Amino acid sequence: MFDFVRRHIKIMQILLFLLIVPSFMLVGLDGYNRMDGKGAAVAKVDGVDISQTEWDEAHKQEVERLRGSMPNLDPKLLDTPQAKYATLERLVRDRVLRVAGERLSLVTSDQRLARDLQDNPSIAALRRADGTLDMERYRQLVGSQGMSPEMFEARVRADLSQRQVLGGLGVSGLSATSAADAALNAYFERRQVQVAAFTTAEYAARVNPTDAELEQFHKDNPQLFQAAEQANIEYLVLDAEALRKAITLSEADVRTYYDQNAARLSGKEERRASHILITAPASAPAVQRQQARAKAEELLAQVRKAPDTFAEVAKKNSQDPGSAPNGGDLDFFARGAMVKPFEEAAFALKKGDISDLVESEFGYHIIRLTDIKAPKARSFEEMRPEIEADLKKQQAQRKFAESADAFTNGVYEQSDSLKPTADRLKLEVRTATGVTRTPAPGTTGILANPKLLAALFSSDVVQNKRNTEAVETGASQLVSARIAQYQPARTLPFAEVRERVRERLLAARGAELARKDGQEKLAAWKAAPATAGLPEAVVVSRAETRKLPAKVVDAALRADPTVLPAWVGVDLGAQGYAVVRVNEVLPREVPAAAAAAQDRAQYAQWWTSAEGMAYYSLLRDRYKVRIIAPKPPPASAADALATAVQGRS
Repeated sequence: MFDFVRRHIKIMQILLFLLIVPSFMLVGLDGYNRMDGKGAAVAKVDGVDISQTEWDEAHKQEVERLRGSMPNLDPKLLDTPQAKYATLERLVRDRVLRVAGERLSLVTSDQRLARDLQDNPSIAALRRADGTLDMERYRQLVGSQGMSPEMFEARVRADLSQRQVLGGLGVSGLSATSAADAALNAYFERRQVQVAAFTTAEYAARVNPTDAELEQFHKDNPQLFQAAEQANIEYLVLDAEALRKAITLSEADVRTYYDQNAARLSGKEERRASHILITAPASAPAVQRQQARAKAEELLAQVRKAPDTFAEVAKKNSQDPGSAPNGGDLDFFARGAMVKPFEEAAFALKKGDISDLVESEFGYHIIRLTDIKAPKARSFEEMRPEIEADLKKQQAQRKFAESADAFTNGVYEQSDSLKPTADRLKLEVRTATGVTRTPAPGTTGILANPKLLAALFSSDVVQNKRNTEAVETGASQLVSARIAQYQPARTLPFAEVRERVRERLLAARGAELARKDGQEKLAAWKAAPATAGLPEAVVVSRAETRKLPAKVVDAALRADPTVLPAWVGVDLGAQGYAVVRVNEVLPREVPAAAAAAQDRAQYAQWWTSAEGMAYYSLLRDRYKVRIIAPKPPPASAADALATAVQGRS
């Protein structure tokens, strides 16, 4: 093939010319520019597009984040137009705040970034006993989010800068006490009401449907009687832990490892030192640092002449409040416990030696090494269990790394079966029955992993019976699965769900009858109040609902107070209907001083939040935000829940 191309290069040039030029004429340069894989623009912020690809990727990450924090969350709730649109709005908000931060020159210093990373509990958990960060585990943590440490830190820096845009409002939001009290008094106003309840259960007891009516209800409402989709599956696990268990070590390997690592495995050398510190922060003026250095040099000369006076000099002159009362004693410490210049000097001294001046971020140190604690040498037999565990772990990790590519490529390239990959890597093909998209309560382990289940029930795997891609389900663990037998979601036959159908029909009819009777009573009682059969009056407010439904309390508080008594009908949906008569408007009870202060603080928080929303709205206008993607229709209750979860998380 390549010989042919070389021998007929002119013919190939002409052919390529004939193919390429017409395509430019038909598509145009702009068409090629659009073919960059980003897709159409779905929004614009400050003249810059947010592409469909960016939106899709952001929603994918959002779904993975939410399912990681809430494994039992139904993934279908997050796969709705409303949930996806909420992600787009969040993406637009982030872009607006980023642009605002850049325009306002709000930057995050290295020190602020370091402090935020130190306060991050996920990162704090990666610190070793000596306080140093386990960089390998740190890389794995951020790698699980598809980022390098540099990318992760850049994102954190950007997030911190964005927070500064609205952060000022959080500390400057003010509300006058008089305005707060007026708003709170109105909000917590009380009303004396009488409530007549028309409950679904009461009216359902009067309903006696026929079998024909039950069957018709089942036929008209198939969505109420669905069995979830499920599958019998095969799956393959490449797991470093399983590889470790299969490893057999030779005596020679274990002995060699001991000879080479005995000192390291026996423990760390510790040193005990005392110091005299003359503080001089790096940010201090040059004159101040020179004065501190001069004083430190005087003290160094003094203790060099009389080493036995070191503790006394430290007590009188050291500016380290923690160690000065103890004569500068810092007790024993290992490598990694002290700042680098101090550590290097201390571990270079011999017992009894006094160092030269050591400059650190805290100032100038004079160090005296008072003791050395060498780790106790341990015998081969004592260390054998540790060595074997260490060697097996290393070999398992190496074998996993060597096998991971073969596993990933194998399940993809031979996507109609897991057996070839299993045979090549000597793995066992496992099976499971009745696997569902949302794991059953109590399910743990691989078959409860949301990423694997999402891949398993994707349309390509379900329809084409392909292997899933290699899914990372844990540290050093890859899984691929395939569907052997699939049963889609289906409407259960009437005979299986007859009692459920009856319960549903009774509830629907009961709610309908309650609503009808309630509306008739409301009209009659308005016309002839004296005929109203109402229970005893109670006083309600937003703070004291008397266990009444929220809709009832809200309707009572919204009723027109200028015409009393006021009558209100409240449709409670599946719970029935309520008729509310508002008799009297009562002022808010005077709260205790502490409660009043807490309420005013809450009001100030609400006010600040409103100011933040108003400022963000102003920024949207300033940076000419335009969301091109159409907004979906109002969400169902389930969709609203998923959107609310996204907003809170």
